[in-house]
Amino acid sequence: MATFVDQVTLHLRAGHGGNGCVSVRREKFKPLAGPDGGNGGHGGDIVLVADPQVTTLLGYHRRPHRTSDNGGFGMGDLRHGARGEDLELAVPVGTVVKTSDGEQLVDLDQPGLRFVAAAGGVGGLGNAALSNPKRKAPGFALLGTPGWEGDVELELKTMADVALVGFPSAGKSSLVAALSAAKPKIADYPFTTLTPNLGVVQAGESRYTIADVPGLIEGASDGKGLGLEFLRHVERCSALLHVLDCATLEAGRDPISDLDVILGELAAYPVPDGQVPLLDRPQLVALNKIDVPDAKELAEFVRPELESRGYRVFEISTVSHDGLRPLSFALGEVVDAERARLAAAQEAAPRIVMRPDAVDERPFTIRVEGGSDGTYYRILGRKPETWVAQTDFQNDEAVGFLADRLAKLGVEDGLFGAGAVAGDTVVIGPGGGIVFDWEPTLTSTAELVTAPRGTDERLNQIGRATRRERREQYYDRMDGKAAARAELDAEREAGIWADDGSDGDDE
Repeated sequence: MATFVDQVTLHLRAGHGGNGCVSVRREKFKPLAGPDGGNGGHGGDIVLVADPQVTTLLGYHRRPHRTSDNGGFGMGDLRHGARGEDLELAVPVGTVVKTSDGEQLVDLDQPGLRFVAAAGGVGGLGNAALSNPKRKAPGFALLGTPGWEGDVELELKTMADVALVGFPSAGKSSLVAALSAAKPKIADYPFTTLTPNLGVVQAGESRYTIADVPGLIEGASDGKGLGLEFLRHVERCSALLHVLDCATLEAGRDPISDLDVILGELAAYPVPDGQVPLLDRPQLVALNKIDVPDAKELAEFVRPELESRGYRVFEISTVSHDGLRPLSFALGEVVDAERARLAAAQEAAPRIVMRPDAVDERPFTIRVEGGSDGTYYRILGRKPETWVAQTDFQNDEAVGFLADRLAKLGVEDGLFGAGAVAGDTVVIGPGGGIVFDWEPTLTSTAELVTAPRGTDERLNQIGRATRRERREQYYDRMDGKAAARAELDAEREAGIWADDGSDGDDE
């Protein structure tokens, strides 16, 4: 059973933030000593860490679902909730993190690099943190926001200085075993190597790694054989060593034709932007199995043609170890030269400038959408969406606080500018979001509202009368009273009733 996995899908769920607490401190002789609700704790993050001690993604293939801890709830007496513990996942150096759509997020190509793959939710504020001189005893607290939940793709690309390329059974695994202390599987049938094998070579003062990757056949760039499973692990190397079999018994094969096929497949494989094409990297040729008499003659025959193409050619035998020492030192020279070139290029690279967001940049956007059910307005932005997630819509005062925050952010003016009128449908967030009928009157001075805790008078649909309406109502009442008095006087004069209590019929 294979123990090497180089591609896996992780299903991540970061911890949710804890809710804030609504509490009022109570002491003897101080029945209402002020709010003391604590804040909720933040949810734990899920962090990917490049660890050189990890060589495979097998653990995540067996357990792809990972979850970090939630934040604790706030409590009274200003006790804040505990922060959720971060979950650190060790991955091999050379792991590329992508979205489920294939977009690259980060390349963990250096030991110790860290990447937050799933951010934890934000803890909600308690009513103690929400109080101010105008809102002395808030009757609400903010809810914790949910942590990020989704899938990420992990793809491992072997980190090696030299990649051994060649047809199956060309002797690549034997060469790794002869040059280093690695013990790859060696057998006399094709595609013995199903997973990359790494070995460390010490050649004088030079120390480098070599990778024996699965064998290459014609059409590998189109997915034949192990196809892309091979070529993906060649991307990282600084140099290529073509291992050519001089003792093959297959008809129609010879070292020159094998090399041409390999070069064609390497040329057809597209490398990521910014990397050197595979054929433009330093390349050496090793004519293997010269311990066989016929192979020795064939190596001497094809060597001049290979050298005429500009290759440095080495005749080797992994059985008798002939030619391995010169080859190891030649590879060390190539690797040292490439390391010096990369170091110089890194020093000359332009500096990364981090620029803050523009002051006048709007923190939200408003889109006019609609269909057969009519037009509605969708508000998108990190702040509005976060504030909606923090709001307890069962608490009227919390809804009024949300309205004030949106108004200060400029959402009210933005809706007016987009052509919205009172009663139009507004959606905050993507998808279904939070849907409500927009009423501009809900966005004014929540700090000045004197209403019972947990309520907001602005949500009362009965509008407050204006001064003119109150004056008209007063005059109507006065006119009604004057008419009633006139009617009573007329009845008294007519003798219908008298002030002494008689009904006017007594004689």
